Amino acid sequence: MKRFFPYIAALITVIFWASAFPAVKYSLKYYSPESLMLLRFIIASITLFIYSFYKKVKLPDKKDLKIFLIAGFIGIFFYMWLFNSGTKLVTSGISSFIIASSPVFTLLMSIIFLKERSTIMSLLGMVISLLGLFLVASTQVTAVNFNFGTLLLIAAAICNGIYNVLQRKILKKYSSVQSSFFCVLVATVFMLIFTPNLVKEIPNAPYLVNLIIIYLGVFPAAIAYMLWSYSLSKVKKTIYTTSFLYLSPFISIVLAYFWLNETVSMVSFIGGIIIIIGLLVTNLPLKVEHKINLKNKM
Repeated sequence: MKRFFPYIAALITVIFWASAFPAVKYSLKYYSPESLMLLRFIIASITLFIYSFYKKVKLPDKKDLKIFLIAGFIGIFFYMWLFNSGTKLVTSGISSFIIASSPVFTLLMSIIFLKERSTIMSLLGMVISLLGLFLVASTQVTAVNFNFGTLLLIAAAICNGIYNVLQRKILKKYSSVQSSFFCVLVATVFMLIFTPNLVKEIPNAPYLVNLIIIYLGVFPAAIAYMLWSYSLSKVKKTIYTTSFLYLSPFISIVLAYFWLNETVSMVSFIGGIIIIIGLLVTNLPLKVEHKINLKNKM
């Protein structure tokens, strides 16, 4: 049962991130992308600091500060700016679809930089999940305009791929708590350049919007990044965790069904089933490896 914990953590993370798409879209009516990301990650940093203080987390070695700086800047600071700016220019459906394509970039980078071998089953699972992802997206997007927002979101997906690869390197030496806390802290420090904007905008924001941003900071940021790091630290290959991102648009639709009473089309439902099949196929090599290990032990 314990071997399933990393996948449960990845699923919970994706649920949190899926809920962030409509929340960010709504919050951007009252905040600029820069102010929103700063306020969200101040809350995330405080949350992770309290937990890290309780766990007595140690500071990273000086020689490793460089990789934390790069991961925090590219994978969180720059990613969040691209994500917020892009989401403001396109619908949340398009946004979730493009970001959910990041496992493709992660897979390519993990093969090149981490020397991870990709099996035929993993590649087949990725293709199946992408097909399901396309079906889900087709129900949400009536007209795709390749505008500047689309370019920003593609760049964000690439940044997410870079972050996942860097996390795998960091997690060889550091815990998931250390990795997530110091990367989020680095990103928040960079975001402080947007403080003047936040000071101007926060008095005019409705109380409900600020509550939404508190949610974004605690759950889709602090807790989600920590769970994601945990999952990445426990799986044998990066794709086993990142493939769960394909579920993001489908989960967004399901959440909208329960929260907003929006209908879920049959095409979306079928797309979700196909994505799940793709996930099972992607992770099939792990099940085979587990059985082989059990036989060897016997």
